[in-house]
This record gives sequence, structure tokens and C-alpha cells, in this order.
Amino acid sequence: MKKKLFALVLASVMAVSMTACGESKSASDNSGSAKSDSAGSSKGVKVIDIDLTNEEYAFGVDKDQEELLTQVNDFIGKIKEDGTLDDICQKYFGGGEPTAVKSAQLDTSKDQLVVATNAAFEPFEYTKGEDYYGIDMEIASMLADELGQELVIQNMDFDAVCLSVGQHKCDIAMAGLTVNEERQEYVNFSDTYYQASQRLIVKADDTTFDDCKEAADVEALLQKTTSSDKIGVQAGTTAQYYIEGSDDWDFAGLPAECVQYKNGSLAVQDLVNGNLKYVIIDAAPAACITEAINAMQ
Repeated sequence: MKKKLFALVLASVMAVSMTACGESKSASDNSGSAKSDSAGSSKGVKVIDIDLTNEEYAFGVDKDQEELLTQVNDFIGKIKEDGTLDDICQKYFGGGEPTAVKSAQLDTSKDQLVVATNAAFEPFEYTKGEDYYGIDMEIASMLADELGQELVIQNMDFDAVCLSVGQHKCDIAMAGLTVNEERQEYVNFSDTYYQASQRLIVKADDTTFDDCKEAADVEALLQKTTSSDKIGVQAGTTAQYYIEGSDDWDFAGLPAECVQYKNGSLAVQDLVNGNLKYVIIDAAPAACITEAINAMQ
């Protein structure tokens, strides 16, 4: 009962803690000793301000819709060139005002753009009430307008996002997707639109990584974990491959056990509860989640 109450409160805080919850890639500074994004209290958590990976986000398009892929790539190029993409990102990383996005009901008799997402990945996709918010969701809304279609957003588990497109249930996956070979079995990736990375979350009073200066320093310490240590991740994300090891990603893997969660918030909650040693998730959601949790301490 206590865990359920905590989760409900966390969800409420996450819904109102959007402003400046992350930092843009250009604003990141990984020189010098490791810094934490949130000092917090001894009961809180903090992000180790060092990128463990370098990734690129793209959208996953139905393999049978080559024309849509071309249209999506043209649209990405357009919003990059005219500054619209930067403007959207600044709403979430620069203290701007996010725009609510509404989803129509699925109706096969209408000309609709059906988007698969996992709306538990702030600041890229999340919900407040019945409205959707986030970088990907605002792009989805603009893309639908550009194509003259009605937008339908299908919210599902992250693991199902690319699969649903591969099964032709949705037209496009827009869910903070890192390009990788496994997902390419189900979708054709668009041009990339965002540079991303994985970051480590630890308890606020954990000083293990304070002297780290680069990713290799952090990984060297993570390699000292044992099979009895547990590191939480959002299932199906790059962090899972980072811990379990992957030839495709050139990740050696870690000795620690990888514990999968439906979203990063649940993983960090378990870290606070003492059930995990660390959490590894994407940098922007890591900043949002730690800010929300530390606000509760």
C-alpha cells in the first residue's frame, strides 16, 4: 500500500515538474570531475553528469509505407533548418511553455496518422490528464498537420512500440527511439533528430563516482559490481544492453544483475526504496525523474 501511494504521489509530481527538467545536449559539460544534476538530501537521488553512451534518436516508420518515410525525412529536415525543432526542445530544456497535444479516436474510415508511443518518457512523451506533452508529441502533431491527417496516439509499453508498427497496427513509432539493428527488423528508421545518452542515477549520499572525469572512469567502477548488485533500467532501452552486454552495440556488459521496469520512474522509486544499487536511463528523463523525486524529500 505504501509503494502504491508513493507511485501515485510521484506521478502527480512528475506531471507538474516539467519546467527546465533537463538540459540540452549543447549545454552539457562533461569536463572535470563528475557533477550531479541534483544534490538532494541523503534520502534523495542524483544523476552522475557523465554520458555513458552516445546515441541518436529517430522515428520508426512502417516498412510498407515508403512514401511516409520520405515525408517524415523531409519534415525532419524542414524543422531542423527553420529552427522549429530547436524551439520545441527549448520548451522542455529552456523553461518554455509546453504545448498540449490531443489525440483523436482511432477510426479506420478516416485519414489518420497513427503514432505508437510510450508516454512515460518525459520530456519526450508524457501525459497530463487526457493530453499528451513532450518533444516527440509536439513533432507528431506538427507532422500530422503537415500531412493533412488526423493525429491518433496509441500509448503502450515501450517494448511494444516498434512491434506495433511492424505489425501494421500503427504508422510510426515516436518514443525516444535509439537507432539499432534489432528495432530495424520491425521498422524503417527516419533520419535522426536528437543526440542522446545514458546516465547513471545513484543515491544522493553515494560518493563512489564523485572523482570520475569521463565515461571510462564510471564504467571501471561499474565493472566492480557483483552479481548480487542490481541496476534498474527501463525495459528494452539502451541501458539494458549496456548492462547485459551486446555485440551490436559493442557493450561488454556489467557483472551486476539488470532489473527491468516498465518506465524509469519505477526504477528510481525502487532505488529510493533500497531495492537497487543504481539506475541507468536516458539523460533527459533522468533529470526529470530525479527532480521530481527530490522535490518530495
